[in-house]
Amino acid sequence: MPAFEVYGLKSCYTCKRVRKELDAAEVPYTFHDLRDDGVTMAQVAGWAKSAGWEAMLNRSSTTWRALPGAQRTGLTETKAVALMAANPALIKRPLIAKGPTEVYVGWTDAVKAKVL
Repeated sequence: MPAFEVYGLKSCYTCKRVRKELDAAEVPYTFHDLRDDGVTMAQVAGWAKSAGWEAMLNRSSTTWRALPGAQRTGLTETKAVALMAANPALIKRPLIAKGPTEVYVGWTDAVKAKVL
C-alpha cells in the first residue's frame, strides 16, 4: 500500500516535479488527478480539518478568478469546502495525504523534509 496519496493536476509543473522527486527518493505514492479523478466532499472536509481550509484554497488560480464575486466573499469553512469539492482546481497543489490526519499542502522545504 502506498505511503502517500498525492493530489494534483497532471499538467501542473510543481506536481510533475514532486512526482519526479518522490520517484527518485523511492517514496511509494499514488497520484490522483483532481480534474480526472475528482474528490468527494468528505475528502475535502477531512483535509480541511487537518491542513486548514485557508491553506488549501488556491486564491491565485484562474478557477478562483472565474468564480462570481458572491461565491468568493463571506467565506466560511463550510462554503470553502463546498467550493473546493465542486471545483477541485481550487485546491492548492500538490496536496499530499498520509492517512486521514497527516495532510500537507504545497511543496515547501518543510513538506519535503516530512515526505522525503
